[in-house]
Amino acid sequence: MPGEKSQNRTIRRVVLALSPMIFLLTGCARVSGLGFNENVTSVNNVSLPMWQGFWITAGVVGVITLIFILWPAVFHRTKVGAPEFPKQTQYNVPVEIAYTLIPFIIVAALFYFTAVSENKIIHKSTAVAHEIGVEGIQWSWQFSYPEAGAKAIVTGTPEQPPTLVIPQGEKVRYDLTSNDVIHGFWIPAFMIQMQNLPGVTNHLEFTANKLGEFPGFCNMLCGRNHSQMRFKVKVVTPTEYKTYLETLKAATV
Repeated sequence: MPGEKSQNRTIRRVVLALSPMIFLLTGCARVSGLGFNENVTSVNNVSLPMWQGFWITAGVVGVITLIFILWPAVFHRTKVGAPEFPKQTQYNVPVEIAYTLIPFIIVAALFYFTAVSENKIIHKSTAVAHEIGVEGIQWSWQFSYPEAGAKAIVTGTPEQPPTLVIPQGEKVRYDLTSNDVIHGFWIPAFMIQMQNLPGVTNHLEFTANKLGEFPGFCNMLCGRNHSQMRFKVKVVTPTEYKTYLETLKAATV
């Protein structure tokens, strides 16, 4: 029948149009990091699977929604000679329950995985290898190294951003404070962000796994020079880190 052939052609076109998206969502053995690299820090190992899972969920929901939009547009078009208005249905209780419960279940599942991951990230252990103070100031950062003495402090300026030197493969606890307004300690490559609050000390622990230099920023609007409130993270070997601490200690004598 001509009508059936036309309908079959339409179905094939819809499948061909959606096949690249379906392939990207289900056909890849290795899921992309979607802008992030794995195993950069211990936080990445927790955050990255959640980040990928959220994007996959969004993609699946998007494809299903697109099908629901295209299906009536393609297969329920007004036919020649048909009445001006199709048959109207006032209620469909099972469908209404379904499109109420399904989004709720999706949001509840995403909330659960977010809460589990967050608890892992902010967990405060009983033992860490090192401790570093991170204080936000208008408009730069101060990094203090208690192991090198009370005066071992690196202070930056908007013109000369400071460098946060940390060891590879050793867990470090960061004590986050602020001496004026709210700042945000943000290292994008590490998938880490935590606020520096006046009068409050927040704690963050993680292990840097890869050597290199990574940019850091303040991601809370904190005043006139907020955009210049930058710093650099330098991950070095444990031996180099020990040497760096000795250099700080000697500079404060």
